[in-house]
Amino acid sequence: GVPTCPPAERTGHFPTCRWGENIRHVGRIGLQRGNPGPILPIECVLSVSGLLLETIMIPTLIVLAVVVVVALFVIGIYNGMKRKQITAEQSWADIDVQLKRRYDLIPNLVNTVKGYASHERETLESVIKARQQAIDASGIHDQAQAENMLTGALRQLFALSESYPDLKANQNFMQLQEELTSTENKIGFARQHYNRSSAQYNEAIAVFPANMIAGTFNFKEMEYFELEDEAQRVAPKVEF
Repeated sequence: GVPTCPPAERTGHFPTCRWGENIRHVGRIGLQRGNPGPILPIECVLSVSGLLLETIMIPTLIVLAVVVVVALFVIGIYNGMKRKQITAEQSWADIDVQLKRRYDLIPNLVNTVKGYASHERETLESVIKARQQAIDASGIHDQAQAENMLTGALRQLFALSESYPDLKANQNFMQLQEELTSTENKIGFARQHYNRSSAQYNEAIAVFPANMIAGTFNFKEMEYFELEDEAQRVAPKVEF
């Protein structure tokens, strides 16, 4: 029905506006001087409009609150995955530093061995070839395979010292071998850290509901840096 307003007293009490069975206060209305008549109908219209506005605003605010909560939840999961990805990438960078250090040592080692065992051409060339393949490798899987081949070639090279006592006693050879052994150990520790970081990252993007967010933002699983031959996990060394 049409809202009706009861007459108000001169003192300006809180008039009410009726719509069916609902009653709502519209506030203290000051009556105009010399006009002791009823409250103007516009006051009732404003009261009903406020009620309708409030009815619309409450669900809207609830929806906005839910959207904000969901957005914060997604941001939290995204940031967590991104941090783990950055940690894994930094761990790989640590491996790369040690690999380059090994590449730099190998030419000096080959030249030292060549001075005492120049006729061991096949072994020396295999080391040089394996080193170049490791440098040219792209991708973690290919890099791991190339490093496996290089480690095997270095083992054969170090084994030559057993047949050449003068080479075995050479100070430059001993120093290079010690540096390479130290570098191999650092590579091993860096590899463990990288694999552990990659495992944590891969797990983070695989579980629900993070996997849905990972797919949306194109998070990819990271490969592990593994040695295929268990014997190659030991750094090549020569006993003196």
